[in-house]
Amino acid sequence: MKLTIVGHWGAFPEVGEATSCYLLEQDGFKLLVDCGSGALSQLQHYCSLADLDAVILSHYHHDHIADIGPLQYSRLVDQQLNRTNQPLSIYGHPYDQKEFQKLAKPPHVLSFIYNEKAESKIGPFRVSYLETNHKAKCFAMRFEVGGKSIVYSADSSYKEEFISFTKDAHIFICETSFYADQNGEPYGHMNSIDAASIAKEAMAKKLILTHLPHFGEHQQLLVEAQSIFKGEVFLAKKGLTIQL
Repeated sequence: MKLTIVGHWGAFPEVGEATSCYLLEQDGFKLLVDCGSGALSQLQHYCSLADLDAVILSHYHHDHIADIGPLQYSRLVDQQLNRTNQPLSIYGHPYDQKEFQKLAKPPHVLSFIYNEKAESKIGPFRVSYLETNHKAKCFAMRFEVGGKSIVYSADSSYKEEFISFTKDAHIFICETSFYADQNGEPYGHMNSIDAASIAKEAMAKKLILTHLPHFGEHQQLLVEAQSIFKGEVFLAKKGLTIQL
């Protein structure tokens, strides 16, 4: 399983970058996890849009779905130019029907509901879900294939259930919107200590700090997390790739 960070900013993208977007690849299957602002421009450094098989969305805030519309256009154009004859599959939750209904543009883009109470099979990936603590209905995801696992926190404040959900994960991609001395709970987000504490208790192998703030020095987030979690800690950045 290969992970590539496409976008990692919270709220809006910095110049030449993107908000939440992550590419998972296995056996030639390409799954995009969230598709935030600026994502498509960055994604094409790592993957042809015509080669993308599926997208799964944690929730419907703009910094996680802003580029879905352009992605729909791209599949229409790619089909008309005979670059692919495959429709793109987009998976989302059903708790905001107004937003969910925007995902499908048949026949070139099809939408599917995931059930957070059951495991999904998307290409080679088995996907399980955990509802998060956020301002909108949102789901963390655990991706498993070939004995390897990646957990994506999506957007959330600290939640004890993350520990069992993340247990023994090879990679924990955790939102880190605030510094250690700041409380992210009122905003539905975590700080560096929250992220590191979950990784530690879950005995994750690697921690990637993402959904980064637009203030402060990000190296401080790294130092704060490393004071708690003794495994490998990375700051998310565009193009960061980890092969499991």
